[in-house]
Order: sequence, then C-alpha cells, then structure tokens
Amino acid sequence: MTGSWQLIRLILRRDRIILPLWVLILCALPASYAASYAGLFPDDAARRQYAAGTAGSPSFESLLGPIFGDSVGALTAQRVGTLYAIVALISLLTVIRHTRTEEDAGRRELIAATVVGRHAALSAALIVTAAANLLLGLLIAVTPTGSDLAAGGSLLLGLSIAVTGIAFAGVGALAAQLTENAGPARGLAILVLGVAFLLRAAGDPTGSWVSWLSPVAWGQQAQPFAGDKWWVLALPLALFALLAGAAYMLSVRRDVGAGLLPARLGPAGSTRLASPLALAWRLQRGLLIGWSVGLGVAGLALGGTATAAMDALADNPEMADIMARLGGTASLADAFVSGLLGILAIAVSAYGIQAALRMRAEETGLRTEPVLATSVGRVSWALSHVVFAIIGPALALLVLGLTLGISYGAGLGDVGGQIPRVVGAALVQLPAVAVLTGLSVALFGLLPRLSTLAWGALAAFLLLGQVGAILRLDPVVLDLSPYTHTPHLPGGTLTATPVLALSAIAALLILAGLYGFRRRDIG
Repeated sequence: MTGSWQLIRLILRRDRIILPLWVLILCALPASYAASYAGLFPDDAARRQYAAGTAGSPSFESLLGPIFGDSVGALTAQRVGTLYAIVALISLLTVIRHTRTEEDAGRRELIAATVVGRHAALSAALIVTAAANLLLGLLIAVTPTGSDLAAGGSLLLGLSIAVTGIAFAGVGALAAQLTENAGPARGLAILVLGVAFLLRAAGDPTGSWVSWLSPVAWGQQAQPFAGDKWWVLALPLALFALLAGAAYMLSVRRDVGAGLLPARLGPAGSTRLASPLALAWRLQRGLLIGWSVGLGVAGLALGGTATAAMDALADNPEMADIMARLGGTASLADAFVSGLLGILAIAVSAYGIQAALRMRAEETGLRTEPVLATSVGRVSWALSHVVFAIIGPALALLVLGLTLGISYGAGLGDVGGQIPRVVGAALVQLPAVAVLTGLSVALFGLLPRLSTLAWGALAAFLLLGQVGAILRLDPVVLDLSPYTHTPHLPGGTLTATPVLALSAIAALLILAGLYGFRRRDIG
C-alpha cells in the first residue's frame, strides 16, 4: 500500500474538473425531481392518483424501478431509478481509467519503478471513487428541495445511490485484472451493468425475486421514504468487498500490463490494416457493434411501453402536459416515443464522444506517432476516426429506430406504417448528436488536454433535458442544448432550419478540430 496517498493526490489532480462536475450535476437531479413533484402534485389525492396510474404501471417500473408509496419522497425515489445505473457506469469507468488504462499507457510501470507498493494504484483508484460516491450521497441528502422531505429518507436515498456506485467500482476493479487492455475491461464491466439493469427491469414490474439478483435494484429496495430498510445497504457493500478482494488477489497473479484472460491475437501478416480507415475500423468496430446491439435491444424493449404509457397518461392531465412539452404536441403515444428518442439520443451522443475521443487515447498511448511516421497524413488519420464518430451514431440510430418502430407498431397494430415514421424520428436526432461529436473533435484538435470537457457538456445537456422543460426554465437556458432544437417526431412538424443549423455547427466544429490537430504538436 506504500505510495497510495501520493497516487490519490495524483488522481485528484488529474480529475480536478470532471470529478466535481459529475458529482455536482448528479446531486442536483433528485432535488429537482422532488421540487417538480411537490409543485405538480400539491395534495395527497393527486399524488395517490399518479402513483396508482403512471408511476405504478409495469412500463414505468421496468424503466425507473418500483414505487413504494405516494409521498413526494417516495415518488422521487422512483424517479431517480436511472441514476443508480448512471452512477454505476461512472464509477466502473473511473476505476478502469486509473488502473488498466494507466497500464496500457505504460505509466503504471514507470510509477511501479519508484517506492510504490503493488496494491497502491488499485487502492488509490478505489478510495477516490468510493469517496466521490459518498460525497455525492451526502450532497443528495442535504441539497434543499423546496419540500419537507424526511431527513432519514433523504440520507438513505443518497447513501443507496452511493453504495451502488461503490459496488460497481469493485466490478471495474475486477474487470481491470481480467483483461489485457482497457477497451475489453470497459466492455466486460458494462456488460455486467447491462445484465444487472435487465434483471431489475424484468423483476421490478412483478415484484419478483429476480430483482434481488441485480445490484442496480438493491438501492431502491431499501425503500427510502417508504420503510427505510437500512440493512439493504449491506448488500452492495458486501459485493464491493468480495469483488475488491478478488481484484487484489488476482493482481498479484499477473504481470504488469498483462491480463488473466488470454488476448485475441491477429494474424502475423495481414493487409487488412493497410489504410487509416481500415485501422480505424479495427479499433472502432467493437464499439459500433456493441452500441448498435444495445440500442436495438432497448428499442424492442421500450417500444411496447408507448401504448401502455398512453393509457396511463390519459387520466392524468398534468403528466400529459409534461409529456407534451418533452415530446411535442402530437398524440400521447407519439409524444412518449418522441421523448424516449430524445433521451436515447443523449446516450447515442455518448457513443459519438467515445468514438471521437479514441483519437486522444491513441495519441496519449503513443500509437499515433508511428502511424504518422509513414506516408499517412494527420488529416487523413483523424478523418478515419471522425467517419466512424459520425457514421457510427447514424447506424446506431437507424437500428434503434427500426427496432423501436417494430415494437411500437406492433402495439398499435400498424408495423408497416410506424417503422418509417419512427426511423425518421430517430435519424432526425443525428444533427444534435453530431454537435457533441464535433465538440469532441474540436477539443481534441485545439485543446487536447481538455478533451474530457466533452463529457461535461453532455452531462449539462442531460440535466437540461431531464428537468428543464418540467421546471419551465427560461428558453434562453434551454436553447443552449442542441437537443432542444431537434424537431419533435413522430407526430410533430419537420422543419429544415434547425436540422441544417445543427449540421452546420457540427461541421464547423469538426473542421476547427482538424485544423488545430494539423498545426499542433503530437502529445
């Protein structure tokens, strides 16, 4: 453990922007949800009707989790259901970034040559991630909401989110020991998170024991504001202890830079990587396939909820008004699909950012210079990755629109008529997604050390999209998000002006990034 404190300081120095950013943004979400519920449903009868209808429908419980009461606190505890998965994702990625990614870059070996213990790097990553989660939980507990929430329930809600993130920090630590590179480690850890989310989505609507198999579900099973089962918090902490202990044991059984699972080696001689585009395809294909499959499954699973949501919202004019503002002025089912596509478009933007920032990973991993030492030019190398950062999200949106249209059309009995409508509604999200991709490319080319700010922009737009329309924020603030300008389809009116404007902004950002990369030093 020698040297852990120095490595903790190093991690805090490197993450001095992104770490406080995601903590502050995420801690504001529960407070905003509580304030909106208190304003929309000021009396017990209104909240009881909402809980029995919309919030208690199987469709919403699959997406958000179970509801255990009709108080403002209980409604808020269900509404933050997706926050458990978001915190889990951030936690596992943070641990992998400061463990396996450091080994890939060769920095772990250099640090290990100093007076640093074998377990110092893993310990530092786990301590920082756990501390960030605990800070998030405490901020959630003390952030004012404008409504009188029980202090015990607020603290339990914050800690349940925090321990979920800590548990998945253990998942990231174990995945970092099993694989030889950071990419497979992230893929393995995210696969575990996806399976956990699907188990929760399958078990919560029926109250099945299947939910108890999912670490994502344990936090909500603590029932903040509706029973306060504090003992449930021991489950994710026990899982973290088990996974972290296994990670420590496995770390001494492997060499630095190696993994316990065998790596898949390519052929000794091959012409498949003879061009920058072919190399980019080799590096980006796993990401493209994974996101496309994941969004396809999400489209099939969520498309059928639109008709159920229409029935649930029909008797609740307040929620119908919210969905109309989120998804447009079309029918409730179309508005639900439009709002759903708006949320999933933000997820697709995360894919675009990830694909674009692969260039920065290649650069910091010292793999760019050998390529550019050949006849390959800087712009052609960068463009090969930009192609996949634009075409990849387009293909993912196409798959999402196709599967969502099939399941949505099946619920309405009109598959043939709904597929083109939903596919078009999905593809119209691409210009807004491209703006985030363009921002990532611009930061990479002009301010490479600040490339991670693209994730901060995505988090800010996510916050505006989640609470902006509900809280009736000033239009000037809402207009900062590119997703605000996306036409509300299906059911709305397609206007060319915002689509062309967003496309032009994305193109200018990409050109600026390519220009900056062409002129700056590598590294």
